[in-house]
Amino acid sequence: MTEFLTTTTATAVGPNLPQRMGGRLWKPMLAMALMAFPIGFVIHLVKANQIADSGEATTIAGLQHVGTGVMWIGFLAVFAAVSFAVAKILGEFRTGGSVVQEATGSKVVTLRMPNTVRLFIGTMMMGVMLILGSVIVHFVIGAGLLGGDAAALEGLESASIRLEAFRRLGTVLYLFGIAFGLGTIIHVIRFQTIRIRQLPEPA
Repeated sequence: MTEFLTTTTATAVGPNLPQRMGGRLWKPMLAMALMAFPIGFVIHLVKANQIADSGEATTIAGLQHVGTGVMWIGFLAVFAAVSFAVAKILGEFRTGGSVVQEATGSKVVTLRMPNTVRLFIGTMMMGVMLILGSVIVHFVIGAGLLGGDAAALEGLESASIRLEAFRRLGTVLYLFGIAFGLGTIIHVIRFQTIRIRQLPEPA
């Protein structure tokens, strides 16, 4: 067990704060994604109708930005749901493993927070900020265009390219965060397997 940083207690432990948050928030995030994607799809259908009817350029561009923002709220919510689900799984391992140890009359040995968890949280938060920031800018640009601000059409293409770059970077960071979270699950399973073998045989 020397490869693991652990904490020993006399009784079973519960999930920590991030794990409790994960247990509460993964379902709402999934529900948000399920709402955002259809709304974004409808907005893009409206944009397509505007194009077919030779609508105003500002309206078409505004709908494009608003629709993109809504769709990326959906992606952000999906990524958050997966991340929170990973945190919940880690909490279940932590709680279940400690309960089993306590039931055998042994001291309860649990893992301290691995570095992969810190990386998981850090990269996830950076991804959230980049994607959410891009979404806000999309909404601001879209609101201006839908309000008839023709001047906003100038430089619109370059702004869209920059926003796409930020969204992609945020997505990469978020996916790295999820990978670190899954790596933590593997680390926890290895620890639990070794610890279970150390427990006394039942009478």
